[in-house]
Amino acid sequence: MTDIYQILVHPDPVLREVAPQVDKINEDIKAQAAKMIDTMYAAEGVGLAAPQVGILNRLIVVDTSRREKSAPNPIAMVNPELIWKSEELWTCMEGCLSIPLQYADVERPKHCRVKYWDLQGQEQELEVRGLASSCVQHEIDHLNGVLFIDHLSRLKRTNLMKKYEKQQKEKHNVL
Repeated sequence: MTDIYQILVHPDPVLREVAPQVDKINEDIKAQAAKMIDTMYAAEGVGLAAPQVGILNRLIVVDTSRREKSAPNPIAMVNPELIWKSEELWTCMEGCLSIPLQYADVERPKHCRVKYWDLQGQEQELEVRGLASSCVQHEIDHLNGVLFIDHLSRLKRTNLMKKYEKQQKEKHNVL
């Protein structure tokens, strides 16, 4: 395994910033994508956005194969943009590598279509469903400074953040 990034955790202010577009796909972007994929796998995640590793650009990586018990299939998306979302909604239990060990049901469109540039500089469109749809939407949210907790009711968000802050405090007291 190659070197991996450190994942930023809430309340790091970078997580609330809007990431600018990537101007060109070069070797640096390809290396960033590879390192983000390794980081995602090391953290046992299904998606990761560049701001989560302290890089402000519009690059996400996703791979839901682990949860779907299939062969690894990582996809790097440069400048991803949702171009269609289904009216049909579904609820998926979401967590976030930047808010460790906290999970909540989040309602999102069950299907979506995303337009992005692949690492060869080709424009692609991909329609995803279910878990992959939630994952892509979650990661694109990160590029816009939005966290999954922002989709929760005030009460659920407050309760989840109290648990998270208690967990963080206990973790730091042990260290």
